[in-house]
Amino acid sequence: METHPVSIESLFEQVESYGKTSYELTRLRLLETTTIVVTSLISALSVIVTISLFVLVLSLGVALWLGDLLGKPYYGFFIVAAFYLLAALVMHFFLSKWIRTLISGLIITQALQ
Repeated sequence: METHPVSIESLFEQVESYGKTSYELTRLRLLETTTIVVTSLISALSVIVTISLFVLVLSLGVALWLGDLLGKPYYGFFIVAAFYLLAALVMHFFLSKWIRTLISGLIITQALQ
């Protein structure tokens, strides 16, 4: 009869050890997933910033070139601004759902890896 308390205590110790191990494993998996997602986002953001700077400088160059062709420098800036307004309207009305789906899919894919 004295072996039952020892067995129950041993069982409780094993359950406690299992709980701690499961908690630690879950914590480490969450840390790994978070690290993967954050590093992927930082990498993507650095590429986006670089491309944005390229587009900005290219836009300035095109605006100055068009202004030179048309005789007034601000005409080129108006044309480039109109182009970006048109592109933004097309993206807002026709592509916003597709872009949102694409980005959320990429984030979910990275999180589940």
